Amino acid sequence: MSTPEKSPAAAASRRQLLQAGAAGLAVLAAPAIVRAQAAPKIRIGFWPVAAGLPFFAAVDRGYFKEAGLDVEPLKFAGAQQVMEGMLAGRCDGSSNGTGSANLAIGEIAQPGLFKIFCTNPSNARFVLDEFIVAKDSPIKTMAELAGKKIASGPGIQNVTLCKTMLERAGAKGATVSELPIGQHVAALVAGQVDACYTLEPTGTVGRMNGTTRVIEAGVVAKYILGDPMAPWHGGAASLTSEFIKKNPEVAKKYIAAYARGVELVRSKPDDARQHMKGYTAIEGSLTAEVPLASYMLYNEFKPSDVAYFQKFYDLFTEKGIFEKKVLVDGLLYKA
Repeated sequence: MSTPEKSPAAAASRRQLLQAGAAGLAVLAAPAIVRAQAAPKIRIGFWPVAAGLPFFAAVDRGYFKEAGLDVEPLKFAGAQQVMEGMLAGRCDGSSNGTGSANLAIGEIAQPGLFKIFCTNPSNARFVLDEFIVAKDSPIKTMAELAGKKIASGPGIQNVTLCKTMLERAGAKGATVSELPIGQHVAALVAGQVDACYTLEPTGTVGRMNGTTRVIEAGVVAKYILGDPMAPWHGGAASLTSEFIKKNPEVAKKYIAAYARGVELVRSKPDDARQHMKGYTAIEGSLTAEVPLASYMLYNEFKPSDVAYFQKFYDLFTEKGIFEKKVLVDGLLYKA
């Protein structure tokens, strides 16, 4: 008579137990594998201005998805709200077009908050910033804005720049109020303000629909940096330092995919322009008319670029907006 250990029935039972055990281990192991492979959601705040084009293109063209990334664009009314979202942990970074000075205020509030990996320098050639008036306005120069009512884009960066540029252009006594850029053209048409300090695509929208005109573009480079062709690093794409620390490889993949968006804008600007639709006020045929900013990745900065960027930041220290000096070099992403 066979012992229980050697009987066919016992052998079958052992096989069943082993199979069940293996299946159980597989079930237990599966969630860990899934967790290891799942990429974290990357929440990126953006402001609906033309300078965000590389980000918009990278989302629409699937560059992030191709890199295995789950990117969620979050639209905000102003750059200040993007920065506040990063401070509160609601955003993992910003797209181009987010005010660099707004980001710096976040850095002062929470040192080491973020790293900049791409800026969108603009000037008289690569236009982002401009003063506009109603088409039939008699105003033709910046100096003629003396004593006038001026609307500025929202946030401390826009307002500080607007007031400083008016002062330096000789427009004394002008009053500046904040107004969302999407309302600038309507405010001029309604006669609520005499001029607006705005960002593209606003100037193009007003010009194309025949309601406004630009009196001067590339104004920050001229009045703040002292050279119309100087690079004004007014907007920046960034990732929070916390996200980079927790997900270093994911951050590298994100920046590489974002850089594909930059390359598209550089090499095929006409193809890239279509991606403003849905993100900015530009639609249809207007996309072909919007002037594009330039872009500079973290590994393309020269000492002169850092110096101009620092000069921009130093204005806010001088005006008392920054409670301490913010050093640009320490904010740039290092691979």
